Amino acid sequence: MAAAIRIIGIDPGLRRTGWGVVETLGNSLRFVASGTVRSDDKAALAVRLKQLHDGLVAVLHEHVPHEAAVEATFVNKDAVATLKLGQARGVAMLVPALAGLGVAEYAPNAVKKTVIGVGHGDKKQIHVMVKVLMPRASFDTDDAADALAIAICHAHHRQSAAARLAMAGR
Repeated sequence: MAAAIRIIGIDPGLRRTGWGVVETLGNSLRFVASGTVRSDDKAALAVRLKQLHDGLVAVLHEHVPHEAAVEATFVNKDAVATLKLGQARGVAMLVPALAGLGVAEYAPNAVKKTVIGVGHGDKKQIHVMVKVLMPRASFDTDDAADALAIAICHAHHRQSAAARLAMAGR
C-alpha cells in the first residue's frame, strides 16, 4: 500500500518566510500545518539569515516532510533587495537539502497557474483556491498561504510526473 507523501512549500523572504505542509496520497491532498518564520529587521543580515535557518530547521524537525518546494523569486526594482532576497532563498533551499530532502523550484506564475488556473492572479485568488482545495487550511500571513500554494503546486507536478513515468513503462 502506498504511503502519503508529506511536502513542505516554502515562500522565501528576508522579513517573513512562509511555510506550508501538505500530505498527498493519490489524488487526495490534506492540510497539515502552516506558518511564518520571521527575522528581526533591526538585526544584522547574518543574524537574520540564521533566524530563518533556525526557524525552518524547527519546522522540518516538527513536521518531518519527505519533499520540499521553494518559490523561485524575482525582484527587479532594487538590486540590494534582490540580493538579500536571494540570500534568504538560499537558506530556504539549503535547510531542506541539508535534511536530505529533494528541493523543487517553481516560478510564481507556475504556482498561480496550478492553483488558480491562470499564470497571473492576486493573493486573494490564491487564498480562496487554497481554502477550496483544502477547507481545513489555515494560515497566519500571505506568505504562509503562498507557501501552501507552492506545496500544492509540487504535489500536482510530482503526481503528473509519476503518471508520465507510469505511462512510459507500459
